[in-house]
Amino acid sequence: MSLDQSPDQTTELTMDKAQPRLLDAMSQGLLGTRLSRPEGALKVTGRAAYAAEHLPDNLATGVLVRATITKGKVSHIDSDGAKAMKGVLAVFNGDPLVRNPAQGQAGEAPAQVLPEVHYFGQPIALVVASTFEQARAAAQSMTVTYEEEDAEVEPATASTVDKPKKSQSDTGDLEGALRDAATAIDVTYATAPHTSAAMEPHASVAEWKDGRLTLHGSYQMLKHNLAELADALDMSEDNVRILAPYVGGGFGSKLGIAPEAVAAAHAARELKRPVRVVMGRDQVFQMTLRRSETTQRIRLGCDASGRMTALAHEDRVSNLPGEAFSEPVAQGTHFLYGGENRRFTHEVARIHRPGTGSVRAPGEAVGMIALECAMDELAEATGIDPIELRVMNMRETTPADGLPYSERGLERCLREGAARFGWDGRRPAAQRLDGDWWIGMGVASAVRTNQMEESVARVTLQSDGTALVETDMTDIGTGSYAILTQIAGEMLGLPAKKVRVRIGDSDLPKSSGSGGSFGAQSCGSAVFLACKGLREWIADKLDVSPADLTLRDGVATGGNVQMSLADFAGLPQTSEGHVKPGDTADDFAIAGYGAHFAEVGVHADTGEVRVRRMLGIFSIGRVLNRLTAESQCHGAMIWGIGSALTEELMHDPRDGRIVNHNLAEYHVPVHLDVPQLDAILLEDTRDDQANPIQAKGIGELGISGAAASIGNAVFNACGVRVRDFPMTPDKIIAGLPDRP
Repeated sequence: MSLDQSPDQTTELTMDKAQPRLLDAMSQGLLGTRLSRPEGALKVTGRAAYAAEHLPDNLATGVLVRATITKGKVSHIDSDGAKAMKGVLAVFNGDPLVRNPAQGQAGEAPAQVLPEVHYFGQPIALVVASTFEQARAAAQSMTVTYEEEDAEVEPATASTVDKPKKSQSDTGDLEGALRDAATAIDVTYATAPHTSAAMEPHASVAEWKDGRLTLHGSYQMLKHNLAELADALDMSEDNVRILAPYVGGGFGSKLGIAPEAVAAAHAARELKRPVRVVMGRDQVFQMTLRRSETTQRIRLGCDASGRMTALAHEDRVSNLPGEAFSEPVAQGTHFLYGGENRRFTHEVARIHRPGTGSVRAPGEAVGMIALECAMDELAEATGIDPIELRVMNMRETTPADGLPYSERGLERCLREGAARFGWDGRRPAAQRLDGDWWIGMGVASAVRTNQMEESVARVTLQSDGTALVETDMTDIGTGSYAILTQIAGEMLGLPAKKVRVRIGDSDLPKSSGSGGSFGAQSCGSAVFLACKGLREWIADKLDVSPADLTLRDGVATGGNVQMSLADFAGLPQTSEGHVKPGDTADDFAIAGYGAHFAEVGVHADTGEVRVRRMLGIFSIGRVLNRLTAESQCHGAMIWGIGSALTEELMHDPRDGRIVNHNLAEYHVPVHLDVPQLDAILLEDTRDDQANPIQAKGIGELGISGAAASIGNAVFNACGVRVRDFPMTPDKIIAGLPDRP
């Protein structure tokens, strides 16, 4: 089927009301199973070609040159020496690498406008040579002259601080409620900046043919990436194609087009040959968006029974001047617990460090650390069990606007998790010493807002009785190939081997892409609707209603007739599914929920923390693939260990540069840091308001609250409350109790 062929029919749905649970009536038994990745063999044998492994003939290689000041203007780039070096093909300076608004008519060479510098490490030029080694040597040889300006790099002392209006709210009399509370706490937590640190570095290979660009890139959301790249190159989207069939992790860093893609595309156009630009690991750290550091003040007050009457979450994050994104720190706090007197303030310090953006679970990943540790502090102050305190402060509707919850399995997760984990064996703080280790348990709630994005998918029932699924959805290691196979196979009554999934091509129907934990449910719903259209076509052929049609193992049964799908006249038959968010997103609070339990050991002499075991239990609606969902939980919980104990981008206080820009010094958890992890997915939950397939995201839910459970376990183990994450031994050792 050609890429632009029109579908035979289109099924559209805007989520304005709850959808029937049609998938529960299917009989193939494929959905929800532990299906291995269809592309798994290609990946483990090295046959799945990632972006940098696309090697067209006559390929040249580019290396980006970075700024060595924090703020100012580039006054001169001396590239003559670099151009004279062996193998060097060209040097591109400054704004020809991005769209130059002042450039001339189409076909004219753009003027060389030297760039302004906004952070240390910003890309300012590109050297292209026949080999990588030649390009790197030439890039390192270049001399750049600057007009340097003063720059602020510390968020705590920034002179410019924005307060976005939509992020501020004040309800009731917070100060009075705190003053009158039987118990009140006022605590400030800090979290370090993070990087996505995906296994595959950012990479692009650009080729031009007949005025059309094809870019093999490592990206998450192709319909948006297509628009961004076309805009950067000042050209029509129709003349750009992005291919990303395999992506080696993203975690938000590949949501938007990065410098290497624009640089490769521009250089390839000028040189009239393919150009590859791959960021080195240190460049990935410096040139892609980081998670902001946060400072968070939490104030909680409750009456004598433990019912909260006051809740305030006030935070400061940072970003470059003029950038719109700011880490939505209090996103989960707004609707998790009650307290009629509430205050939320959000500040954005404008500083000159590398820009901030979405990193896995933006908002909840760091906001839930402060909230859930503060809830533990309130439980300790009142003498109420931490689980009971949380449960008693859940409300029937959202505290801010009174919206009903579409589905909320939080209490069930807390109680079932407690039973599984042995919570009843928890002791008071600093009461259990095992050899040289203080032992303790901690708990934290997990929540992640759930959203559905507009998405389109095309499914074709082929003449041989197989199905082809096509959409520009990406698989960033999360299992898109498997999940879309299962949805199509379940709906059409086909085993997995008879379903082929084609994704990662911007010429295909436009999906949500991968991000925000909305990919599987959004694109999956589009595939579901496309298959629903095919089921209606099959039912019409058998002269039965769709409700009376059974599809299983490639055979259609209805009206006392059985018929192989391959025998239907009129094949191939194509159907398109198109899903859009609607009123349900405004009428209900839709989120995924869970609970984290951790047991840690804290060394009695050194303050070293070791996580001994962890349990995560989650309510995510329909489980599409149990294997990939559990894998997402495990990865998220491991990131929680990193957030709690090791991960921290470090900035030089003089110029804001990232000094630990490699995986040797930016410490992600490794094998010996990670104990046995148990991830439990509740079996029978559904969320009819979420989307047509009643599923919710899991990847980002799994990180939210995970670090807090470890922080609470550290306090329970040794009585030391750390409010500055990560909890390195130097922050613990001074407060350790004496051995009994």
